[in-house]
Amino acid sequence: MDESKLDGGCLVSEHDRQPHEAISFVLAYLPLFELLAMAQVCKSLRDAVRNDILPWLKLVVDRSLSYRLTDDILMELASKGMGRIQVLALINCLKITDDGLLRIVSSNPSISQMHLPGCTSLTTEAIIEAAKRVRLNSLSISGIRFTNQEHLRTLQQLMEAGREQGESKILYHEYMKLSPLERINADHQIDVDICPKCNEVKMVFDCPQLSCGKKCRGCSFCITRCIECGVCLSKDDEIEELCCEDAMCSECWIKQQPKCSLCNKPYCSKHSDQQIHNHSGSSGFICASCHFNFTCT
Repeated sequence: MDESKLDGGCLVSEHDRQPHEAISFVLAYLPLFELLAMAQVCKSLRDAVRNDILPWLKLVVDRSLSYRLTDDILMELASKGMGRIQVLALINCLKITDDGLLRIVSSNPSISQMHLPGCTSLTTEAIIEAAKRVRLNSLSISGIRFTNQEHLRTLQQLMEAGREQGESKILYHEYMKLSPLERINADHQIDVDICPKCNEVKMVFDCPQLSCGKKCRGCSFCITRCIECGVCLSKDDEIEELCCEDAMCSECWIKQQPKCSLCNKPYCSKHSDQQIHNHSGSSGFICASCHFNFTCT
């Protein structure tokens, strides 16, 4: 067995003082937060993260870092990709400005996927300019304010996506169950479209019921949908109450178990982790609202 030695708390080979070669296969799959944390463990892992370009070809900043990310920090992270970043995903990064985005795009011409949902400090004009500088095949801009139909048509022309965008389908219940990281891999070129109900540029969802056709195609503000099966819920349908703020059809409500021991309402599958279980060992739970009312009385 090779002798080994601790390097700053990290077990490395005495021969070359480098981490095991398997580390190189792991780094590319680590989320950004864990990648940065690994670089703080010891000198050897720091060098491994610094010298391996593969993890930096896909720069994804999610909620664990999004509220701290500024233009300068983004530039520092992007520099590790040495101008070869292919995927740029900034999820709810409120401090990223137009200048920061354009600087990244200008220095990384290989970007083919750009996902910017909830980056409210960005303007659509800057996103269009960024799309002119690279060749995009996937773009997410839901939550970007003041995006209009002219903006969308320009982006579609830049991506040559006009025809395909009309044929793509996004089902509400499937999309809502995806994590932010899974959403950037969803099968669409542009995640927004023109809502046929309000004519605003928003995320537009289709109904899984074949009988509806395109009659109930629309954004979530115009069409209420069941969070579990995605069917459209009209004013004449009975919309069941849940412990969370989502809507559910009667059929799914009956199937959804368990229900709150006090108000007899279920959580949807997405928010089932908010259940407060009884200490008695029973299978029931108490919802957050009932727990609050119970503890305050």
